[in-house]
Amino acid sequence: MLGTLIPLFDSAMEVKAYSIFSQKENTMRNPSYLGTGALSGIGQISGLDILESMGMKTLLDEKAVFVEVNNISIFTEIELMTEQPHQNIVLLMDSGVNPSSTYVQRLKELKEAGFSLAMRKLQVKDFEEYREILSLMDYMLLDHKKIDIDKAKIYFGKVYPQIKLVAVNVDTQEDYELLTYRGGYDLYEGHFFRIPVVKNNQEISPLKANYIELLNVVNDPDFELTKAADVIEQDTALVISLLEMVNRITVNSGVNTVRHAAAMLGQRELKRWINTAVTKELCSDKPSEITRMSLLRGRFMERLAELFGMKDQAGELFLLGMFSVLDVMLDKPMEEALEKIRVSDNIRKALLHHEGPFGPLYDFMLAYEDANWSEVCRVLTLDQIDADHVYGAYTNALAWFRDLFY
Repeated sequence: MLGTLIPLFDSAMEVKAYSIFSQKENTMRNPSYLGTGALSGIGQISGLDILESMGMKTLLDEKAVFVEVNNISIFTEIELMTEQPHQNIVLLMDSGVNPSSTYVQRLKELKEAGFSLAMRKLQVKDFEEYREILSLMDYMLLDHKKIDIDKAKIYFGKVYPQIKLVAVNVDTQEDYELLTYRGGYDLYEGHFFRIPVVKNNQEISPLKANYIELLNVVNDPDFELTKAADVIEQDTALVISLLEMVNRITVNSGVNTVRHAAAMLGQRELKRWINTAVTKELCSDKPSEITRMSLLRGRFMERLAELFGMKDQAGELFLLGMFSVLDVMLDKPMEEALEKIRVSDNIRKALLHHEGPFGPLYDFMLAYEDANWSEVCRVLTLDQIDADHVYGAYTNALAWFRDLFY
């Protein structure tokens, strides 16, 4: 099993839904799945399997989740396949679900069961033929590069006012800003939110400078607890967070000073807490998905370390994952952002050039995150790693993030 979550944003850069991109088998290890052998699992809905293992609470605020179905799996007993609230699940299909009476009746049954419906990869020329199907849809996914949104919003607003339009393949901030300015779309999917908006000669705010100082203190191989505590004391939010956490995990309550709390945690745990808490603060003026991505990448990389024979570097790989969006956090090119933060040469080489001992694993993490399953399967086959173990590392990261904040 392989699976990952792709966020969908609204015009205010708030995550409103996720799509589950999944693959049942390692197609490199099981080549039959590339041909007719793939039909053996065509009635399965791996996205629902993933959703069951994650649970809706793993997703922020129990947002809507798009789960892919095909022209065969749509006839399985979907109503009985999940214990998650049906109103949070959007069944995503393509033109393989045709406008015959059999499909129309099945879609009506799914709507009555509480599911929402979405269509993608439908050609404009087929809209009229699919009129009865579209009348049941709640979402329509459109490639913004191939459609005139001005005409589309008039057409859908008049004929299918219930449908929310989703722009896909939005890969740059410029595209996103133009699309939101023109209007018409309700949701946006693509790489645009990962691209830093770099402002010339922008100074780092005093508060962020303080966080950067703290990161540099704890990422020094021989950092002192007292020095870290003194920097923490300069930020009220960090002080409250630290004291609450330490008082929660200690048997004897009454920890009421930052230095005492730091001593109770010890060097290793304090470093881990600071890297996590400070990353959240550095992302406070960014979309919430940036915080989530940073921490998920960190935990995922840490969990992958043992699978790829790098267990001793797990802590360093955790930092690599977290700092992989440092350019977005600081609105600076990555090379300039890394001048502010003290990191190892291995982390620097991976982030800047995808090189060094961490480069291949960093690229693997990015491929997994993007649901580039052909590349993921290629690496897993060469390194003789079980796909289920990697999927377990990913779901562990999701659960860790959930427990961290909820």
